[in-house]
Amino acid sequence: MPLMRELGRTGRMAGAVGMGCWAIGGHFTLHGLNDGWGDVDDAQSVRAIHTGLDLGATLFDTADAYGTGHSEDILGIALRQRRHEVVIATKFGFTYDRSTRALGDIDVSPAYIETANARSLERLGIDCIDLYQIHPGELTDDQADAAAEALEGLVERGRIAAWGWSTDNAEAARRMLVYPHFAAIQQELNVLHDGPDMLALCAETGLASLNRSPLAMGLLSGKFSVKTQFKTDDVRGAGHAWVRHFHNGRPAPEVLARLSDLRDLLTSNGRTPAQGALAWLLARSPHTFPIPGFKTEAQVRDNLGALDKGPLPAAIMADIDRVLSRPLAAAE
Repeated sequence: MPLMRELGRTGRMAGAVGMGCWAIGGHFTLHGLNDGWGDVDDAQSVRAIHTGLDLGATLFDTADAYGTGHSEDILGIALRQRRHEVVIATKFGFTYDRSTRALGDIDVSPAYIETANARSLERLGIDCIDLYQIHPGELTDDQADAAAEALEGLVERGRIAAWGWSTDNAEAARRMLVYPHFAAIQQELNVLHDGPDMLALCAETGLASLNRSPLAMGLLSGKFSVKTQFKTDDVRGAGHAWVRHFHNGRPAPEVLARLSDLRDLLTSNGRTPAQGALAWLLARSPHTFPIPGFKTEAQVRDNLGALDKGPLPAAIMADIDRVLSRPLAAAE
């Protein structure tokens, strides 16, 4: 049976490796730059989701921002006959124009939350969202509290079951613990980018840690080289300042060198590089839920193969720590 974990303070169990649905949203822009992952085939996306279900995925994470609603549309279609098997997580907080597929300003006001929630429920074709997450990572205390109170109201009305926040700010997340249905955070976490403060908070309080960018935007799949070049229609080549490890659409050579040092450790016991990277996350904390992205059935099979092999053993984790403790070589 695939590895299952308790999903934070939701009271639900979920497959320890979930599926991130950013890429299947297709094209959209943020600040005028492409924020999608290139062309997408909707029929293939549905097949990939069904493959994931058959392989033990039960946690699906999306956002109304992804394709300005298109990811939610496709996820709703794919899960319609199997709603009872899954935990559906989505996010809100970026305004958007569906006609131009462009994201706009941040809005986490109670009035906007009411509207965004209704739209997500309709696109997903469900009556209640299992985990509804604040998408913008930094808010003022007043913004956060007003949003939290609105989210608690949605729980009382049966429109969401629990809520969370996609943030790397552990102290800001700690403030939300006074709200009874705050159940999970979503943090950037992978072999190349640890998040010990947030993981310590999860260990202390029982929050779930959903891990965005668990494969470092694909780098940890082991498929890229110094010759790889992403076009501007892909978020990795679009020119966003916040995209790590890619410069002008190319993987940073010093990061590729670090991955080369890690490869044998990550691929121990017959794992693929992606499975090793996900196994590192599973071993990093009992509260983690990596949510790797996908566009094809083959990617889903590779990612979810990590469920069968389980977390990396302690000895391998210690060896990885030793490699990571070495200074990262400067780029040439």
